[in-house]
Amino acid sequence: MLRRTALAAGVALATLLSGHAEAETRQRFTFWYGLTGQLSDVVQQVCKRFNEGQNEFQVSCVSQGDYAHALQNAIAAFRAGEQPTVVQVYDIGTADLMLSGQYIPARDLMQEQKRKVDWNNYLSPIAAYYATSKGEMLSFPFNSSTAVMYWNRAMGREAGFEKPPETWEELEKALRAMKAKGIACPMAINFDSWPWLEQFASVQNLPIASKGNGYGGLDAEYVFQKQDLVRKHFNRLFSWYKEGLLAVKTPESGQNVTAAFASGTCGAALNSIADHSTIRLTAKPDLDWTPALLPIYAGTTRTNTRVGGASLWTLKGRPAGEYRAAAAFFEFLATPESEEFWATNTGYIPVTHSGYDRLKAEHFFQKPQNVGREVAMTSLLATEPTEFSRGLRLGNMTQFRATYANEMQAAFAGQKSMDEALDSMAAEGNRLLRRFEQTYRGKQLP
Repeated sequence: MLRRTALAAGVALATLLSGHAEAETRQRFTFWYGLTGQLSDVVQQVCKRFNEGQNEFQVSCVSQGDYAHALQNAIAAFRAGEQPTVVQVYDIGTADLMLSGQYIPARDLMQEQKRKVDWNNYLSPIAAYYATSKGEMLSFPFNSSTAVMYWNRAMGREAGFEKPPETWEELEKALRAMKAKGIACPMAINFDSWPWLEQFASVQNLPIASKGNGYGGLDAEYVFQKQDLVRKHFNRLFSWYKEGLLAVKTPESGQNVTAAFASGTCGAALNSIADHSTIRLTAKPDLDWTPALLPIYAGTTRTNTRVGGASLWTLKGRPAGEYRAAAAFFEFLATPESEEFWATNTGYIPVTHSGYDRLKAEHFFQKPQNVGREVAMTSLLATEPTEFSRGLRLGNMTQFRATYANEMQAAFAGQKSMDEALDSMAAEGNRLLRRFEQTYRGKQLP
């Protein structure tokens, strides 16, 4: 009996040591990302799938909190010579990384590591955001999204609208009818420039800034405030607010727009398709809802919405072996199977044609939990990206978004007119752009 016990213990120890030895022989590398909560959990599952799917490489995936902290921490770590191999950087940090020069371009990495990549497989509206002016991708799209309108179908039907409105004019009629039915929050609004200004300009094919939204050089200037349709639109939003058709829902007010919509309080909200899973998991019982295309103005032509989210950058200064491992990780992430896993467990969208084809072949969009999510793909792929809808290549965008929020809040509080608020945010935005240009004086965007 003792002999058998000792033998079993020896086998167990040998197995443990063997597994430990295998782990030690793997090439390790680190991936820092800026997601928390349920999304962080899914990232950890992605990393586990990669580690368990082969025995040559081992990725350690570490959350840095939010997007801003992931970028800030990576910069600080780089200065200390302790940077990760791969870092997730949100869309508006793209210009910073491009000008830093402290990265290995995606194409160079994969070519050096002899990993084949069909760059045309990436969906053009997504690839365009992370590419040079010549169309060469510098980073790998990871968690991608776009903006949609979430619509409460039950409230819509009660107000006499069987389908989500397709134009702002029709939406105004619907919101007014909802209010007449006693609905206190026909539509939720926040002070986030991404859905309300940036995506609005994209779908209407209007410039946010000169120089092709900054793609043409660091001397770009904000010009959105000079667009008649932008002024008309934002003054219209303010008139809706005064009429009670919009209700401000921000964390400061006690409830954000997604929570307000999921609770059944509000009839409509603009936000990311990535919130689809959050709404599905937190919605009040029997909430009848769907994502819909962002409205456009009657008589105008719809252009594609632009991508949001983040991409993965490979940083310089790490041992050569880590780049072999990172290239294998990127190749793994781009497989249709990985994209299906990511889309299934989050609200994000596929970034490649093969990933999108896989979802369609698996009838992903017909499954009850996913119904409506195809709207995001319809919106993103509505047209080929134009000069104004491919993306933004502007510096200090985090600070500009804060300026937008402050100015909109001031306008909604009656402290200044909407036209004054638009002029002020553009003026401050241009100061931020000049500061960014000075920081990278002598450099050019690739």
